[in-house]
Amino acid sequence: METVPLLNTYFRLFDAARTDESAMQDLLSLFVPDAEIVLNGSSRTGFEDFVRAFYAYNSDVKHMWEAWERQPDGSYRTNWAVCGHSAEGKVYAKTGIDIARLNEQGKIVYLENVPTDKEAFGRYND
Repeated sequence: METVPLLNTYFRLFDAARTDESAMQDLLSLFVPDAEIVLNGSSRTGFEDFVRAFYAYNSDVKHMWEAWERQPDGSYRTNWAVCGHSAEGKVYAKTGIDIARLNEQGKIVYLENVPTDKEAFGRYND
């Protein structure tokens, strides 16, 4: 799979994975098991715990994103927007950027989410 399609697939599967275990497994297969996930400056290892926690707090989400652009350091970057419905019944909209790095096998080894609102998604840093 080429890089940009893989990264676009990441967003599509992220939205579908909430209700579709097959989509969840396909999403997880895009990452190396020990991928570094950085959310609003806080780093963790492994994507699965993050995404499952995200869906424990959100009953629905929908992402929109711009084209992924290759950066001079070899990473890829995109602007995104997400609207969601929290598990508590609140609706929200957030924006930010994602930065991704892939290994030679085309797996995501690093994914950084930088929300515009520096207080956004704080509960996932625990």
